[in-house]
Amino acid sequence: MDFDLVVRNGTVVTASDIWESCDIGVKDGTIVAVGPRLPAAPGAQEIDAEGAFITPGGVDAHVHLSQATTVGVDIDRSIITNGIVPNPENFVGDTFDTGTRSAIAGGTTTIITFASQMKKDESIIAVIEDYHKLAKDQSYCDYAFHVIITNPTPQIVEDEFPRMVDEYGITSVKLYMTYKPLKLLDYQILDVMYSARKLGITTLVHAENADVIDWMTQHLEQKLMTHPYHHGTSRPPIVEAEATNRVICLAELMDTPILLVHISGGPATKHIRDAQTRLLPIYGETCPQYMFLLADSMRKGDFEGAKCICSPPIREDKSDQDAIWAGVKNGTFTIVSSDHAPRKFNHPNGKQRGLKDGNLPYGKFRLVPNGLPGVETRVPLLFSGGVLSGRISPQKFVEVTSTNPAKLYGLKKKGSIAPGFDADLVIWYSQTKFQPFKLTNEMLHHAVDYTPFEGIEFKNWPRYTIIRGKVVFSHGEVVGEMKYGQYIRREQSLLPGPRDIWLSEWRP
Repeated sequence: MDFDLVVRNGTVVTASDIWESCDIGVKDGTIVAVGPRLPAAPGAQEIDAEGAFITPGGVDAHVHLSQATTVGVDIDRSIITNGIVPNPENFVGDTFDTGTRSAIAGGTTTIITFASQMKKDESIIAVIEDYHKLAKDQSYCDYAFHVIITNPTPQIVEDEFPRMVDEYGITSVKLYMTYKPLKLLDYQILDVMYSARKLGITTLVHAENADVIDWMTQHLEQKLMTHPYHHGTSRPPIVEAEATNRVICLAELMDTPILLVHISGGPATKHIRDAQTRLLPIYGETCPQYMFLLADSMRKGDFEGAKCICSPPIREDKSDQDAIWAGVKNGTFTIVSSDHAPRKFNHPNGKQRGLKDGNLPYGKFRLVPNGLPGVETRVPLLFSGGVLSGRISPQKFVEVTSTNPAKLYGLKKKGSIAPGFDADLVIWYSQTKFQPFKLTNEMLHHAVDYTPFEGIEFKNWPRYTIIRGKVVFSHGEVVGEMKYGQYIRREQSLLPGPRDIWLSEWRP
């Protein structure tokens, strides 16, 4: 057969099956054949998988890159960048080039990032256009966008949402129930859900009770309880659970599918599970930090723990961590994403901002920028600490890191190894040939000066990352080109949506 690439002798894993001694034939960037002993014409590139696992390229559906806001200043209008991050010396996160370079080095072949509307932005079209400029020719992997909605005016939800779907192929929006510059009222959330249901848009929700957080933070500061560890004290699991339950109720009222992002604790997990048991189209996402870290990571040193400040916080009780693992295994969590939202530690506009307003040497957790790096470590952590530790099956690993994110967000050619799908592949090392190692930040490819997973032992790592038939990462080296990544127009979610079941006589 006329293949461009044949990957031979692999143990191919999909979300449902494992095929040993299997070959994969690729033509023009697409998988065209999967089976044993595929014939190949002279000149075809061949890679010997040496019996190791081959999994679909990772799809990370929650990544923050090149979000060009002025750190430390409350801004209410977007900065028009025309494709250039302003004041790059003061930018403390990852841009598209460094973030996607990091992604492919960890086996992720597609990311979905966020174009963010500010409170006084009167249009999301300008925001989307500017974010396209930031990404153009800057990505090592394929990418798509969500849009963060902070000002859902009638013009935006009625006129611009249809344009967002039809003209840009964006079929998901994200809403916040917390953070003053971002949060929406329940009334506004219903407005977004109403429009989203009509257009087949999936709504992502960051669910935490903003008023409780503000009250707790104020009273903790009065007691000088401002150490990074008390970020978690200000946001106990009930803060996430209450908001999770509330937005599930709103989604049931509106009969619209939602995804609860970065769930961290057992109580919120239970609310999602209960809703799914009632067959509501409620989906859950969690992240490796809630599976592999505990709140003690925020106790390190006087201020070192600020490296692990994120929201919702990493939890204190191992029972919460166990609930997250159980939710991954039993299907409560549809996807596992990185929530890659890095902030440099040793930078005055990064995590060090927490030291600018007294109570030294502990600083104030309220001022520490939220977020952790993790786009490069997500897939290897789940493979090494999940599959190889026996906590999840290889098929479940593929389901939550690749197949389900692709289905949930309408990436119809991503997320599986089968004819017709993009040839996005991860070839792992044979276990007999891999030397386990403990991670250091110097091994990673992001632009951030730390990793919260420093010192964790990895029992495997991607040997090859392949995107649309092209090797972009090989034996520890990025070999792909920055301009290779393509923007992907998405379709509606392939997972179950509205049920046409109502709680009253009202209908949209």
